[in-house]
Amino acid sequence: MKLPQVNIKNKRASFDYELLDTYQAGIVLTGTEIKSIRLGKASLVDTFCFFNNGELWVKNMYIAEYFYGTYNNHQARRDRKLLLTKKELQKIQRLSKESGFSVIPTKIYISDKGLAKIIVAVAKGKKVYDKRESIKEREDKRQMDRAFKR
Repeated sequence: MKLPQVNIKNKRASFDYELLDTYQAGIVLTGTEIKSIRLGKASLVDTFCFFNNGELWVKNMYIAEYFYGTYNNHQARRDRKLLLTKKELQKIQRLSKESGFSVIPTKIYISDKGLAKIIVAVAKGKKVYDKRESIKEREDKRQMDRAFKR
């Protein structure tokens, strides 16, 4: 039995931020958390990353409680540690200390080995006029697609 492909995205990230560098990281999870992610019951809305003692953590990531979980079930919103190499952590920390830069999770997926992975991006916030430009480009693309389908 093949499980459906898990692909949870943070759609607001590309709209609110200009994504510069992306990194693939592992997530430290408990047993019921990975089961919920495999069912697609997770969300990256209002999620961000922060550094604590040289380690990268993701805050406010929602993973629904597992339906069949017992008293061992996890908390839906808790801080989760991300697994990256020291070199990547140092580079991300150096970039995030600069003014205007943030570390934003953009996507969660299950790797070929069955492990949960998260893609984090070093991002710079967009101005209002940049967001209008993004909306205009998206609308133009939709109109072009509609014109070609006719």
